Amino acid sequence: MPNGLISDDSLRQHPEGFALALTIPWYRSLWLSSVVKLELTVDGEEIPQEDLTFELEGTRYALDQLAGQSDVLWFLQQHPLLIVRRATPFALGETHKVAIVGELRLPYMQIMPGTDGGPGMYVPNHVRQTLSLTVTDRDAPAPALVSDFAAPPPATDDDPFKLGLTLYSASAEFRAGWYDFDGLLDRVAELGIGPGIEIVASQMIPTYPVVSDEFVSTWRAAFDRHGFDASSFGANLDMGKRRDRDMTADEEFEVSELLFRGAKKLGFPLVRIQSAKPDLLRRLLPIAEELDLVLAYEIHAPMGPNAPEIMKVRELYDALDSPLLGFVADFSSTMHSMSPTLLRAVRRAGLDDEAVDRLQQIWATDAPMRERQEEFIGYLRGREFDPGRLGSFAHLAFNMHGHVDPKEWGDIMPQIKHVHAKFYDIDESGQEPAIDYPELVRVFVEGGYRGYWSSEWEGHAFAELGEVDPLVLVRRQHDLIRASMRALA
Repeated sequence: MPNGLISDDSLRQHPEGFALALTIPWYRSLWLSSVVKLELTVDGEEIPQEDLTFELEGTRYALDQLAGQSDVLWFLQQHPLLIVRRATPFALGETHKVAIVGELRLPYMQIMPGTDGGPGMYVPNHVRQTLSLTVTDRDAPAPALVSDFAAPPPATDDDPFKLGLTLYSASAEFRAGWYDFDGLLDRVAELGIGPGIEIVASQMIPTYPVVSDEFVSTWRAAFDRHGFDASSFGANLDMGKRRDRDMTADEEFEVSELLFRGAKKLGFPLVRIQSAKPDLLRRLLPIAEELDLVLAYEIHAPMGPNAPEIMKVRELYDALDSPLLGFVADFSSTMHSMSPTLLRAVRRAGLDDEAVDRLQQIWATDAPMRERQEEFIGYLRGREFDPGRLGSFAHLAFNMHGHVDPKEWGDIMPQIKHVHAKFYDIDESGQEPAIDYPELVRVFVEGGYRGYWSSEWEGHAFAELGEVDPLVLVRRQHDLIRASMRALA
């Protein structure tokens, strides 16, 4: 997904001067308080901050007001206007050079909690773009999509796993407006993907964290139309939604309970939880029992099942002794190399061969994630390369790619309740070039797992919009998983 706030169709007419239709530079909805900085230069002239106004759904904010908007959601598909006051408005068809600098604070990706009541540290996302744009009055059209795929082989009772996907796989296309919710599910059905459907609540629900009755009606109609199953409901915990402090324990509980009840309204049997704080889980377990919801903590890169942080969760589970507690296994944890999709992205951002080689060398070490991040950022600065040119990738290259042995999943197999079949690409031979899927299938078949494998294409974090069709890749990944399952049988 391009890490951008503007695109080719962003420059718009406006009676006060001109406007830029903004795109959220992330793959989930965020609170307006997440916007730390917006700076604009047009035709070489820096625009004063007092001449910039942010408008979302008809409500206007001065830029210095955004930090306080912790309850205003910038939904993934919304395109707010950055209005620029100017004596002479731009005319339709004019072309101008636009440079924008932005910074976001990702409120659910905490690096370090706050102390003494202050705010914690969160993963930043830096945006720097310079484009030559023509003033327009309409959105760019969505491209035509390939649909001539043969139906997949039918599932059989001998298949150990059920297949599905998380709609997160089509993040970039959904963000760009190529699909509405119904259209996205229609496309999934057209390609023969399913039957399991997983969602990330903060991405798909316009009224997040509330699940509205209107969304429930849309959801149920689509599921009835296509025969889908609800598999997993992804619940984030935006500890840093306020800029002045982290969430309190009571706020974490209240938001989590609200999301649990929303998941139940949509018919989900399982919620992927982000926090396994002991006191929080103890308070939430009675809610899960009331709603008959499985709570599954995601094990994601760079950690594996035996990482010290995960061992603490395992010990807590032993103490709580509930069949409703388990894990989501995310295959980003068990990669044998860095994704070629990521490496292409950092090359586009300016890394040369030497820097790309150094990135992979640092990634392959066993040093803690933070140390590897800091070593790589230090290396870039030593070469006078600004890490900000990589956006969030200088951090996420290590957060999103782990190199734990796949066999370690066997150590917790009875507690694995759901699988994120993470992947970044499918090559010409039908394999994932950075993740050994035949080996993962073997480990899970022999371990006795019989739940959903939910395909999660995360190449959108690195690929350009339109570079590939992610749902076609999901279909090809399903073919790989089926072939691997049936080869074992």
